[in-house]
Amino acid sequence: MGIAMLLINDTNWVVKRGSYLFQIGLVTFGILALELALIRWMSGQIRLFAYLNNLILIGCFLGMGLGMMMGIRKSGLVHLTLPALCLLCIPLTFSESLGWMQLRFPDPSIHLWGAEAADASFFQFAHALLVIFALFCGLVAVFLCAGSTLGYLLNRVSTLRAYSADILGSLLGILAIAIVTSWNTPPTVWLLLGCLPFIWLSRTISSIASMAGILILAHLSINGAIFSPYNRIDVAASEHGMEVSVNRDFHQYILDLSDSTISQPGHPDTRFRQMYDIPFVINNVRGNALVVGAGTGNDVQAALRNGYQKVYSVEIDPLIMKLGRELHPEKPYSDPKVISVVNDARAFFEQYQGPPFDVICYGLVDSHAMFSANSLLRLDNYLYTEEGVHAAWRHVAPNGHMTINFSVFGGTWIAQRLYWTIARATGVQPTVCDHRLYHGSTLILARNQNRLQLDRIQTFPMIESGAVPKTAVATISDDWPFLYLRPGIFPWGYVIILGFVLLFAITGTRLAYGRKGLADDFDPVLFLMGAAFMLMETRGITSLSLLFGSTWIVNSSVIGGILIMALLANLFVQHRRPQSMLPVFTFLLGTVLLVWATDLSALNRLPLIGRWFTGSLIHALPLGFAGVIVSMLLARSSNLAASLASNLLGSVLGGCLEYLSIYMGLRSLVMLSFVLYLGALFMVVRTRNDIRSITSRVC
Repeated sequence: MGIAMLLINDTNWVVKRGSYLFQIGLVTFGILALELALIRWMSGQIRLFAYLNNLILIGCFLGMGLGMMMGIRKSGLVHLTLPALCLLCIPLTFSESLGWMQLRFPDPSIHLWGAEAADASFFQFAHALLVIFALFCGLVAVFLCAGSTLGYLLNRVSTLRAYSADILGSLLGILAIAIVTSWNTPPTVWLLLGCLPFIWLSRTISSIASMAGILILAHLSINGAIFSPYNRIDVAASEHGMEVSVNRDFHQYILDLSDSTISQPGHPDTRFRQMYDIPFVINNVRGNALVVGAGTGNDVQAALRNGYQKVYSVEIDPLIMKLGRELHPEKPYSDPKVISVVNDARAFFEQYQGPPFDVICYGLVDSHAMFSANSLLRLDNYLYTEEGVHAAWRHVAPNGHMTINFSVFGGTWIAQRLYWTIARATGVQPTVCDHRLYHGSTLILARNQNRLQLDRIQTFPMIESGAVPKTAVATISDDWPFLYLRPGIFPWGYVIILGFVLLFAITGTRLAYGRKGLADDFDPVLFLMGAAFMLMETRGITSLSLLFGSTWIVNSSVIGGILIMALLANLFVQHRRPQSMLPVFTFLLGTVLLVWATDLSALNRLPLIGRWFTGSLIHALPLGFAGVIVSMLLARSSNLAASLASNLLGSVLGGCLEYLSIYMGLRSLVMLSFVLYLGALFMVVRTRNDIRSITSRVC
């Protein structure tokens, strides 16, 4: 116990570790690397967290915010960062043995491909919540210790120079993780990147031993898996050939559906071949085909098998396409007729300018990964909105057709939602082929329904056009893209978790600041700015990904761009020393309203360069003005660590408020941020923090 107290109160760790600015940048590099590494790793180890990435992000922000305040008094908590991480890694590595890998979420309000539990008993409900709470607390503990390092360092350097070093370290952390992600590296590499800065700073035997333990545990967790920029991917043999799983969920089979294989009587894959052939046998026009969600190539091979002359295959995950190229027995991606495109399907529809397609085939594009850690959306959400379906429909040739194969495992409500979304987007009510393979149905619609030869697929039950009843189930749009939100069910599980997070944050904040410190050091203006900024950042990521694609490159570039904007704003304040916040707030509120009023579908009609310039500028302006205000507020702060902690804790509130978009739509996040910014302005004016006292502490 005495040794632990000595470590916690140690201040000698900063000696001979480089300048304070270097150490600040190094710490934020490590924090960002660990944050992104744990978001990815936890998603692959516990299936449920593939759908709760934003909860992990909230835990990281909460831990950092509390840690910055704790570090002012407990400067040696840096020595506990890696031991705390090692303890967290143990249950994550052995999640399967603990029964946590397939943990089910006790809330059926959002369809999680079976990870939700509609019929959970009280014991199962309580057990799942306790596991989530325990892991959340462990995550907070890791980032509390890591953030404490910043708390100790920040007040030892002039304010805005320290903040610049903080932002620059974060930017380099994003860049480093983006690079190793592009190399399809395993979690040992991601975690090593995050651990090394804390080894440099701590250099204790316990930290070195803990890092070794972390890397060993991470290596044990791999168990033959490979890692793409989006998913943990496991490949195993099955009765149908090779089975591909992503983030511990079944994803697809790699099937041999060749004539020589299927010709055997009673072959178990005969119905699979019939299902994959549906889009490509119902029309006699066999020119250009487009397959989105091409995966390992089963749909692509079906198009080739049925005589299409050119086949575009679009797949967002390059590693899944690579698996198809290497493992698919029929080698569809080796055929010269196939043009392979690694991209987000919605982005492909918006950017493609070639000849129309005789068939557009949606494979089973059902995502088991999140759009971004900042967002509640999944990778496929924008593909199925009215605007997304309409973007695809524009590329169907006059004599062509479109098919959408989708798993309706969630129930009739999701089938009806998709059906009427498609009908509203195209003006055509689809015919449904209810094959039920992969729990799926194929929706079929054509420019000229009379050209379809539906008698060729009569082996499966058919639901004629217009036969699906219209219900009160909401259709989906770019503003409300929540395809998987089950109607009529109150989200008790989410409410309890968010209630726990907020209670934890309130209690932790009081303990971290202390009663006197909360009154003296907590900055409510920066708190509100952090909450509003989190909402605007979330909206910016979703909007720009909608314009350019929800790929990992786009998401990394957007987050990096936000950090660059914050760095430029800070340098502007540092060198130009603006005196009044009121004009900046005026521009901030005006540009937030501009974001709210902007029609993204109109921007998508612009050429790519125009879309890039206009979309980026509109979403960058409010973040830039907000960055200027934050830097001005920090410049007059007498306790930089406490002020930045207030800002981070505000981000926790913003992350929780994001859940309101499920009911209010994504544009509501912009209006909510407007109200929060307005509240910050009111508090600035009321406390006269707008006036003139910046210059003495700028440098």
